[in-house]
Amino acid sequence: MGRHDLGAMLNAYPDSIGGRLGDIAAMLEKEELKDAFTSFYILPSLYHSDLDRGFCVVDYDLSGNLAQRADLDRLRDLGIDLKLDFVLNHASVMSPQFQDLLEKGQESEYLDFFIDWNKFWDGCGEMTGGGYVQPAPQYIEKMFFRKPGLPILMVRFPDGREVPYWNTFYQKVWEENGERKYLGQMDLNIRSPKVWEFYEQTLAKLASYGAKIIRLDAFAYAPKSPGKKNFMNEPETWELLERVRQLADRYGLTLLPEIHASYGEGVYKVIAGKGYATYDFFLPGLIIDAFEHRTGSYLARWAEELVENHIFTVNMLGCHDGIPMLDLKGLLPDERIQGLIDTLVSRGGYVKNLHGAKNMYYQVNATYYSALGEDSRKLLLSRAVQMFMPGKPQVWYLDLFAGKNDYAAMERAGKDGHKEINRTNLSVPEMEERLEMDVVQKQLELLRMRSCFDVFSPDAAVSARAEGSRLELKWEAGDETALLAADFAGSAFDITIRNRSTNEVKFEFSQK
Repeated sequence: MGRHDLGAMLNAYPDSIGGRLGDIAAMLEKEELKDAFTSFYILPSLYHSDLDRGFCVVDYDLSGNLAQRADLDRLRDLGIDLKLDFVLNHASVMSPQFQDLLEKGQESEYLDFFIDWNKFWDGCGEMTGGGYVQPAPQYIEKMFFRKPGLPILMVRFPDGREVPYWNTFYQKVWEENGERKYLGQMDLNIRSPKVWEFYEQTLAKLASYGAKIIRLDAFAYAPKSPGKKNFMNEPETWELLERVRQLADRYGLTLLPEIHASYGEGVYKVIAGKGYATYDFFLPGLIIDAFEHRTGSYLARWAEELVENHIFTVNMLGCHDGIPMLDLKGLLPDERIQGLIDTLVSRGGYVKNLHGAKNMYYQVNATYYSALGEDSRKLLLSRAVQMFMPGKPQVWYLDLFAGKNDYAAMERAGKDGHKEINRTNLSVPEMEERLEMDVVQKQLELLRMRSCFDVFSPDAAVSARAEGSRLELKWEAGDETALLAADFAGSAFDITIRNRSTNEVKFEFSQK
C-alpha cells in the first residue's frame, strides 16, 4: 500500500449531505476540509437499488438522481479514491438477470444465474405438495437461517410453473391485476460461469469509478453445499475469495471482506492471515469501555496484536450500522460487554439482537456521540485514539458533525427502523453551521494530521503502552515520531509529532 493509503476515509451515503453526491463533493472542496480525507466510502445507494438503502442492487450503474460521473470526477480531482460495495451473494429481483428469468423462464440465458432450489437439493430430500424439495433433517440441521422457514422464493415461469429459487434475505410477493409482483434479494449461483462474468464486469466498472478498496458484502453466504452451515463454509469461502481476488488484482483493487464474528472465533485473524484487509469492529466498543472503566489496557493489547500479527484493518467509531457488540465476545469479559450495552441503552441506544434471536446481542444502534453521553471532549479523544491506531481510519459523516440520536427518523421508519437513529441526512446549511463547531474543527485538524504527516505510513513502527487510566500510542517512521498521550480519567490528551534527529516539533495538539 502507498504512503498515503493510511489517510482518513470519509463514510456516507451519496445523499447524506445536501441530497446528492455533488453536494458532498462541494463540501470536500471547501478550504475547511482540505487534506482531511484521502478516501471516501460511498454506500451503495450510489448504484441502482431498491431495498435496504442500497444493499439490494439492481445494477452497478450510477443512480442518476443521487450520483453522476461528474461527481466522481470531482472527487478524483481532489485526490480522493473510493471504497465501494460489491454484494457477492445476491441481487435484486429487479436486476436485469432476474427480470429476464421472469420473462423467459426455461428459455432464459440466466436460468442458472440464480439457485434453483430443487436442483440444488436433488437427492437430498422429498418433494412436497408445494412444489419444492424439503431437505432431509441431516442436510439442514447445521444450516444457518436469516429468517423463519426455508429460504425459498416461488418464481412463476411464463408457462405457469412454480419454480423455487434460493432467497436468503428479504422477500415480498403480491398479486396486482392478476400478475405476480416481487421484491427481494435473490442468491447468485457461484457455480454458474455467467455469475463469474458478472463478477468481473462489476469489478471493472467499480475500478473505473475510482475505487481502490472493494467491501465484499454478504460474501460468507455465497458458497453453499448440502449438509453444511451455508455461512462461512470451509474451504469454499476461502476458495471463493481467492478467485475474486484474482479478478480484483487485474484492476488494482484491495478486497475488504465484511463479516461480524466474536473475537474468540478468530475469524478476523484468519481473514488477515490469508492476506486480506479486515474490519476492526472491536475499536468502537473498546474506546467506550476505556472511558467507562478509565483504563487503556484493552486498547493497548489490541493495538499490539494488530502490529505483532501484521493485520491491516479499516477501523471506525460509528458507521451506517450499529456499534458492534457481538465482536467483543472473548476480547472483553461477558459481564463487561453487558455493562457496556446497558450504558449505551441508558444513553438512548437500541439493542439489535442477532437475527431476531433473544439474548444474543449483536450491536447497539446509536450515534457515537450519543453513545459517549454527548460529551465533546470524549468524542475528540476517541477520534485522536482512532488516528493513532494501526490501520486506515474510516469516519462516519455524522460522527464528524457530532450528530445526536435521531429518534424522529426511527419513528418515521417504523418497525425495524432502529438504524435510522444514526443516519440523519444533513442539509447544506446544517452542514455549514456545524462546520463552525469547535469539536468539528478540531476533528478536522486531527484528520489532516493523519493524512498529511509521513509518519503515518505502512512502514511505521507502532507501539502501545497503558498504565492506569493512561494510554500512549507511538508511531515512528523516517525522520518523524508521533506520540499520543491520553488519559481516560479526564478525557485529556496531548499529541506531538517531532523530527527524530533534530527533535524539532512539527505538530502539537492538546486537550487539557
